[in-house]
Amino acid sequence: MQHDIISSILAGRDTLALMPTGGGKSLCFQVPALVLNGLTIVVSPLIALMQDQVSRLQQMGVAAACLHSGMHYNEVKQMLASAVEGAYKLLYISPERLQTRTFKDYLQEMEVSLVAVDEAHCISQWGHDFRPAYTGIASIRDFFPRVPILALTATATPLVQQDIATQLGMSEPAVFKMSFARDNIFYQVNYSDDKNADTVQGIGDACTIVYCRSRRQTETTGAMLSRNGRNAAVYHAGLARARRDEAQQMWMENRCPVMVATTAFGMGIDKPDVRTVVHYDAPEHLEGYYQEAGRAGRDGQPSRAVAFYNSGDIQRLRESTALQYPPDAYLRQVYQAVVEYLQVPISAQPDRYFSFDLADFCSKFKLLASHAVHALKLLEREGLWTMTDAVYSPATVQFTADRHTLDGLYDINPRLGFVSVGLLRMYNSIFHYPTAIRETAVARQLKMQADDVVRCLEQLAAMGVLEYSRPGEGPQLFFHHYRVDSRHLIINHKRINKLRQQHDERTEAMISFLENQNVCRQQLLLRYFGEQLAGDCGHCDVCSRRQRKPLNEVALRNDLLKHIKQHSDLQLNTLISSYPAADAPDVISTLRRMIDEGVVLLVNNVLHAK
Repeated sequence: MQHDIISSILAGRDTLALMPTGGGKSLCFQVPALVLNGLTIVVSPLIALMQDQVSRLQQMGVAAACLHSGMHYNEVKQMLASAVEGAYKLLYISPERLQTRTFKDYLQEMEVSLVAVDEAHCISQWGHDFRPAYTGIASIRDFFPRVPILALTATATPLVQQDIATQLGMSEPAVFKMSFARDNIFYQVNYSDDKNADTVQGIGDACTIVYCRSRRQTETTGAMLSRNGRNAAVYHAGLARARRDEAQQMWMENRCPVMVATTAFGMGIDKPDVRTVVHYDAPEHLEGYYQEAGRAGRDGQPSRAVAFYNSGDIQRLRESTALQYPPDAYLRQVYQAVVEYLQVPISAQPDRYFSFDLADFCSKFKLLASHAVHALKLLEREGLWTMTDAVYSPATVQFTADRHTLDGLYDINPRLGFVSVGLLRMYNSIFHYPTAIRETAVARQLKMQADDVVRCLEQLAAMGVLEYSRPGEGPQLFFHHYRVDSRHLIINHKRINKLRQQHDERTEAMISFLENQNVCRQQLLLRYFGEQLAGDCGHCDVCSRRQRKPLNEVALRNDLLKHIKQHSDLQLNTLISSYPAADAPDVISTLRRMIDEGVVLLVNNVLHAK
């Protein structure tokens, strides 16, 4: 379908493409970008994904760049000026940057040939990951009414598909839908009283991703797997960049086959040989589950998507609406805390980036992180701000003293004078605006230790000779609006109530999927996304259970008792895993009855015949 989508774009048509995870979405705009004259603008919500794609394109000799949070104003202006001069074929940009006055000033001078909107479901307020800034993308049409727009998404219900076309102002778009069916993925959902043991049993030596809900659970599960002889790495946004990069590299090279991660991991990562995706915790909704499970088997080979759940997961899902849609008073409290934390005065100018440490914020204002994060996200959907993922910001330096003062530094402190002259020789723009530097490169050039260079820069900053920002990494908050008194904050409760209702419906759909025992898993997923499948998949856990011959309970009881008597320290999960996966529910229920009847004893997870 890539060929048809590309042909539609080259014919100048607005195009909406629904392609499942692994369907090759990025090629659909990268190829036209190289064919068409001028610039292709790619709107993407994930900074890490933009940086990764730009890096790969540059390695292949394609002129590409990205504009995102964490970049200095002058650096942005320099990149935009280069785009006007035709220096790039692709310019990746976050939706927040696209709305700024600076970008629009330069935009009208660019020769734009295509606008590609990745993760286009973010434009729909009825989608699962709405981003208010996405709703401003259609304003590009004011400058380029005849330039085609390509909208790409992997997960969109029929309602969301229609909303995407409307919000982007598409004119009779060509719509291409790849089937959401992934015939090589075997969906399996298991009720689990012991997720640790089931996860250990559920993964082998092949490439695997284990998804967890929280950073803490990710760390705990990774350590548990390592203790049980599984070579597992851990990845989440709370880790230092170097550690995340190392973990990802080991996993990509199959030196560490198991990656335990939060759900953002995997987006944009081109690894075709993932054989198993495990959801340690029940997913929040079917859109996320489908996207994450779809990271398995991108090479078309048979692969598994295994999800565990228990009564605690079901209770969490049912309680999630109240947690994610807190009352008005709490929203205003969190808003007030944010503006105080960032020290934003009333009527301060909008469109500013701030570093935002959630743990520090919650600690200072005595807020529970689990509650505050949902209020922050809901206020984000109200268009007040955008919270970005962790962004690496290099060290920057700008001289604030004049040249005469710098010349006099040698007389006061020769060492500081030496460093200053070295910086001026290495970075031409360092007098004009904050310039990204690498302390290690400066140290190598000046034949100094990197720590000594940092101390000199800090000393020069303390003297007022220059402004020095240390390198950092962390989430940021982009403040969109003129700050108001929290009592006068306008909150659209009608829209929030509609979102609350939709959240309830999506939660119930997820619970129904987990508890389903009768309908093919793939059929359920496709129906949710508005697609009908002629027949069942034939290999999910429901289909496998339906196809197998029913076990004779008397024979099964005798067989179980025989196994237990033969082994003095037989673990419960070891016994269950010795039977085919499709038989596991019958084995578990039979064992429970035998324990209830006193035929078998279960002590510390070890079975004994009475």
